[in-house]
Amino acid sequence: MIGKILLVSILLVAASFLLIRRIVKLPSRYERKPQELSAWSALDRGIDPTDVSEVP
Repeated sequence: MIGKILLVSILLVAASFLLIRRIVKLPSRYERKPQELSAWSALDRGIDPTDVSEVP
């Protein structure tokens, strides 16, 4: 009896965590897609924005 209640509780907590994570859409620790560099962000990273080959 207690085992069933514990199992159901664990499943509810896990499902709630996954649902909240999907709703909030927390940023992933590592970006999977490359970020688009604007002229200002290129300057912040030390890239010359007039050099077209480095700025997409």
